[in-house]
Amino acid sequence: MNTTIRKIGNSEGVIIPKEILDRLGLKAGDSVEIREQDGGIQLMPEQADLAEQLKAARIGMEKYRIALRELAK
Repeated sequence: MNTTIRKIGNSEGVIIPKEILDRLGLKAGDSVEIREQDGGIQLMPEQADLAEQLKAARIGMEKYRIALRELAK
């Protein structure tokens, strides 16, 4: 299946056909991971557990921002 890279605002993007999104269980607003592999790219649905861990880490870093800054000195 072929698609075209299109101009979207100040960026560029690829439209993913609905059939593929349905097979992968993806919808608008979902996050995907982009990997370079063997001269091409691979899109993988973002793993929910990793996304949750990153969200928790960001909340913790914001909450303890001052302490972390002091520890980094």
